[in-house]
This record gives sequence, C-alpha cells and structure tokens, in this order.
Amino acid sequence: MDDLTKLSLAETSELLARREISAREVAAAYLDRIEAVDPKVKAYINVNRDLALTMADEADRRLGSGQAGPLTGAPIGIKDVICIQGVPTTCGSRMLENFVPPYDATVIKKLKEAGAVFLGKLNMDEFAMGSSTENSAFHPTFNPWDLSRIPGGSSGGSAAAVAARTCVASLGSDTGGSIRQPASHCGVVGMKPTYGRVSRFGLVAFASSLDQIGPLTRDVRDCAMLMEAICGHDPSDSTSAPREAEPFTSSLEGPVNGIKVGVPREYFADGLSQEVAQAVNRALDTLRELGCELVEVELPHTKYAVATYYIIAPAEASSNLSRYDGVKYGFRAGEYEDLMDMYKKTRSQGFGAEVKRRIMIGTYALSSGFYDAYYRKASQVRTLIKQDFLRAFEKCDVIAGPVAPTTAFKIGEKASDPLQMYLSDIFTIPVNLAGVPGLSVPCGVDKDNLPVGLQLVSNYFREDILLKVAYNFERARGPMPDWPEP
Repeated sequence: MDDLTKLSLAETSELLARREISAREVAAAYLDRIEAVDPKVKAYINVNRDLALTMADEADRRLGSGQAGPLTGAPIGIKDVICIQGVPTTCGSRMLENFVPPYDATVIKKLKEAGAVFLGKLNMDEFAMGSSTENSAFHPTFNPWDLSRIPGGSSGGSAAAVAARTCVASLGSDTGGSIRQPASHCGVVGMKPTYGRVSRFGLVAFASSLDQIGPLTRDVRDCAMLMEAICGHDPSDSTSAPREAEPFTSSLEGPVNGIKVGVPREYFADGLSQEVAQAVNRALDTLRELGCELVEVELPHTKYAVATYYIIAPAEASSNLSRYDGVKYGFRAGEYEDLMDMYKKTRSQGFGAEVKRRIMIGTYALSSGFYDAYYRKASQVRTLIKQDFLRAFEKCDVIAGPVAPTTAFKIGEKASDPLQMYLSDIFTIPVNLAGVPGLSVPCGVDKDNLPVGLQLVSNYFREDILLKVAYNFERARGPMPDWPEP
C-alpha cells in the first residue's frame, strides 16, 4: 500500500486480518502523518507514540494467534474528555492540565478488549463547552478543508483528525451537537447514540442528562463497526440502558424502499444558508429516488430548544463543575490568604471565559427564587420537545434535515458573540433534549468546497435504521471530494 492512512477502518481491518499489513506498520504510518500534518491542524492535545506502538505490537500478537476482531490494530484518536488510565485527561482546561486518571472509561475498556490502538488525546472546547474548538485552553483546532475556518465543536479535534487522516476513526462526546456539528463541518460521519446506549462511566461530566459518547468515522460502515464495539449495558453507569450491543454492520445492506422520512419545516426556516438548504434538498431527492417516502412532520417546539438547553445544560454544569475547587485534584492557585480566597482564585484562574459564563448562568438558574421560573420551566419545555419527536415518529421512521445553519465559519468570526455561537446548534440541540439518536452524513459541499452534513434522526434505540438509511444514501450520493491535504 502506498499510503495506509487513505484506507477506511473496514479496509484496514480486512488487510490486517489477511496479514497483508501489520498493526505496527499502520500505527507508524499514522504517527508519521500526525507529525507531518498536525502542526497545521492541531487536532491533538497529546500524542502517545510509545503507547500506540506497544498496543500495535499487542494487536499483531492477537492477529497472529487468530484472536483478532474487526477493530484489532485500528488506530483511533480519543477526545480528551474520556479517561484512559495513566494518560493525561485535560478536558481542554488548565483546571485538569496535569490530571492523570487512575482508571479507564468503559468505552476505553471495550476498545482495549477489541484490540484497538490509541494514538493520542484530541483537542476540544474546554469541558465540552463550545461549538468551534476555539475555547480550548491550549490551542484552537483548524478545519483541514480550510485552515482559516473552525472545525466545529466541542469534538472539533475528533472530527478534524478523521478528516486530516491522522486517525482512522475517533471517539467524541455530544451534549448539544458536539459530534454531529463538527462531523458536518469536516465532511465525516458522526453519530450521537440514544441516551443510555453507550456508557458514560469515565466520561468527564458536563451535563449528565445530555452527554453521550459516539463515533466519528470516514464512512457509515466504519461508524457501524465502532458502534458495535462501544455499545452495551454497564452496571457502573446508572443511566446505562439494559440493552446489549447489536450487529449494526449486518443491518446496513438491503433496500430502503418504503421507509418514511420525515421532513420538519421548522428546520428550513430563516437563518438557514441557501447553499446548505440546496445540498440538503438534493439529499432528500436522493432518498426519494432510493424508494423512501418523504412526509412532512412538525416539531413545533424547536424554536424554544436553544433557550431550554442553555438553562438545563449550564445548570447541570454548575453542579458537575463544583468539584473543581483546588482541594481534591486538579489545578490549585499558587497564592491565597484563606480557604475562600483559594476557592475563588483557583476557579477564576483554572476555568476559561466560556466555562465561567455557563457556570454563572447555571448557578443563577438554580438559585433560590429562580429555580421554578427557569430550571423547572425548561424541564417542562424539554418534555414538550420530546413529545414532538414521539408524535413525528408515529408518521415516519427517520427525520432528515440540516445539521447546522451554515458551513464552517472563520476562526474568530463568532468568538465575541456567544448568542450567535449558540444558535449554530439550533438543529442538533433538540435531539439531545429528547435523548433520541442522530447522525451526520456528508451530503455535498458549498461554493468554497466546504462540507455540508445531512442530519438523520430516528426513534429511541433505532440506530439500526438510522445507519441503514445513511449507508444507502452514502452509496447513492456518489464520491465526495478527495480528503483534504492541509
């Protein structure tokens, strides 16, 4: 093979299984690619060369003994919000700059059991709070398609690394669109599973009722492969659904004739870029040509989703981030007069501006006299949004629409306007509030050759139909532009 980094996860797996290439060769190719390309993209916070090669050697032993699975030897990047024992986990924050977890997240245990190879930890918005990966305490990440633009967020490093071919696949987390939005902006496939489908044990919490781990990959088959490895019930996570992993890859094939695709008019309103709308409409035409039946559905409470999210998520963040006080672990201010001064200085110096903004919003929403007016009301509206989806799924199997209102915007373009930044997640946030699964699959490019994503959403635990529709669309869509060379 001329360049092993051009292979998909499925192609890499097949060659490894046939022993035509070794896991160490694959790992070395990706490590060399990181060295050549990542100084421009900056997708990684740290690269674990020695660990990666050690894991690759172990994968080769498995391959030689016939104990290998489809992910054995697969070089994967991990968002730096997921704990790996003995590997720094910073969450893109100075607060955890030197934190080394003493245990593995459940998804990490599963990937280790599958024989995957970990290349390093990927950059992100601090504590997963952001839509552009400009909020990382260490450095921004740049979009491989155009280095002057954002890759999306908060899993911007995870999406950019897949697009830049500095890992074959990656894990991200999605609280309000943080997998699907960067997947759309970077031209990769990204899935947020049903809430509870994938264990959150070892995922550093932002908003516990919304967070979910999911894969970012080059194509839909790769996404299904990674989903099979990370799903399943986990007694260590009280929110983990009592369902085992399903054979997602075996359900990809077969026609989609008669599948009803709901098109919500609320997702084609003011603020949607004309080029994004055109690409999504072409995708809908493709689905119709495949035999899907398009039906109009209503999601009337969509307009309240962003406001609802920015009460619930910051409220949960305010509670979750109270543990970072300079006492237990993590950053502690160097000079202080007493305990209260240490708390104040530690949290002032350790957190970035966006994290502090959301902690203050959340603390206010939970405070005495305001809880009923804000948090309780937001929880009630959240129920209405969930009911919107349930009613829509009585008429259709899958809902289709845009992932984001625009393609990737310029670095710094929205940094001084938090509201405009928040509105970039208007189509993804409702999916998290409802807890249903959503997926972004590339459906075209705009005039600047920037990718556009089609968002597909299905009912609870119907990732199988979501992946099947996406897989059939991907094959019918035809090839996207070649992967970028940053």
